Amino acid sequence: MTESVEKLRTIVNVHEANFKPYGLQGREQTELTWVNISYDVDKGQGSFLIRFEPGAKSIAHEHTGYEEFLILEGNIIDSDGTEYKTGDFVSLKPGSRHESHSPDGLLAIVTLRGGTGNRTLEPGEEINIR
Repeated sequence: MTESVEKLRTIVNVHEANFKPYGLQGREQTELTWVNISYDVDKGQGSFLIRFEPGAKSIAHEHTGYEEFLILEGNIIDSDGTEYKTGDFVSLKPGSRHESHSPDGLLAIVTLRGGTGNRTLEPGEEINIR
């Protein structure tokens, strides 16, 4: 039996998507919202849209696999002061640890691959992207 084409394809319009509070770092963050496109929570891999409200900050975390993101709108500043802007495609390697904040707001598509998702850092664990 062949599945219909509709079940084999996902289409998300970034301007019409239903964003929900982001909670993949252990606690829900209402200043970060997301739309799951293909992210498998059990495997920690796939793609999703993420939106940071102006002034929002991510929870410090470590990547168990690659995290890659394309900034569609806005900007974000990493823990080492590196600013990523609209049009930037960023690839962070497994083992990278960081937190980021967005002074002006952000819309990005994120893909996690080759690992089991992100691991939230415990208080006192060092960030290695400086």
